[in-house]
Amino acid sequence: YQYLSRYKREEDLDHFLFIPERTEGTEKECLKVLLEFCGRYNPSWTELSNFIHFLNFQLSKCEKSVFCSPAVGKDFQGF
Repeated sequence: YQYLSRYKREEDLDHFLFIPERTEGTEKECLKVLLEFCGRYNPSWTELSNFIHFLNFQLSKCEKSVFCSPAVGKDFQGF
């Protein structure tokens, strides 16, 4: 939700530090954003859960990637 809500507001995601312990937004706002980005009209809970797990897996890999780290600087900005 933190990444998607920032993406929706067109904020810079390159310097965003994800803090799992920090709560942002309400449950209603979270669900609204997840449904918006899910890509399915009226998804089932299983489809929404699969989307969330897939997105979380991809974002975790991205956070650990050297191509998305500060070490590459502006060479891969926005990657």
